[in-house]
Amino acid sequence: MSPGPLRDPSRGPAPVVPPPPARTSPRGAAEVAGPASNRHGASAPLSGRTVLVPRAPERAAGLAATLRDAGARVLVSPAIERARVEDTAPADGAVARLAHGDFAWVVVTSVNAIDELVASAARQGLDLDDAARRSSWAAVGPATRRALEAVGIQVDLEPTENSARGLVATFAALASTDHASTSRGRGLVLLPQGDLAAPTMHDGLHALGYVPHVVTVYRTVTHALAPDVVAAWRAGEVDAVVLTSGSVAREVAGQLGPRDDVAGVAIGDPTARAARAVGLRLDAVAARPTDAALATALTTVLSGDPVAPSAADPTDAGDPTDEGDPS
Repeated sequence: MSPGPLRDPSRGPAPVVPPPPARTSPRGAAEVAGPASNRHGASAPLSGRTVLVPRAPERAAGLAATLRDAGARVLVSPAIERARVEDTAPADGAVARLAHGDFAWVVVTSVNAIDELVASAARQGLDLDDAARRSSWAAVGPATRRALEAVGIQVDLEPTENSARGLVATFAALASTDHASTSRGRGLVLLPQGDLAAPTMHDGLHALGYVPHVVTVYRTVTHALAPDVVAAWRAGEVDAVVLTSGSVAREVAGQLGPRDDVAGVAIGDPTARAARAVGLRLDAVAARPTDAALATALTTVLSGDPVAPSAADPTDAGDPTDEGDPS
């Protein structure tokens, strides 16, 4: 999946990007057709259920289609949005250094950061694909890897556990097998991140002997949920909500308020901890940060089957980008 374009938050909710087919109500919420258009009839596992996916339509499309095929009515409306940083000089300086070959590694923990690296290279008349060949690249998860590959960058390292903790552990294993020496040395590591990044990645790499260079390349800002979503939530029409980051969980709690009758499914353990911290009900954590795993967890929760609790260490700092969204 390639990264979506940057939009100005002042422009309001993002347009629905097909697939799947959707209709937009006069009040602004993108509502993906559910049981009425479900090919599988009333026996579908999510027939009669309403699921809120507080995510930009272009990022929600795959999950929404899967849930729709399972019979659900899906409400799609972003709760957060990416915005540019006011001062692009640090990002431009980092990309210039990247082209010069200063970084041993570039560690990408969010699809959003890739757009900003591409934009910075364009501002300077540089070819990011060419500049990237002078460094090794690590991606936190499959979506980040695919987005890098879409702009011509080969990924050298991807963890089994798609989180900052998992990526640090993978670097630790690499360091132990390389006996503190790689073809480029441990050296300087570029960390292009959002403004809500926790220090997990920085601190973990620093402890391993790398020299992390953190550059804030985008900001995460509030996006007002559509009136239809607010109305459905307050009327008790929503059966479950998908939480794809800590910031999404905080916005759902802040804009809608916790409800004991709305099941919560989180994309990962950092997001789950954030949801619990703001009082949201949390029923399950997806086995992997993918649309398929989220759909499986939702179906399991809404069908009434028990879900195994996550075994994550509650003290772990979690995903550094506060995106929780590598899928």
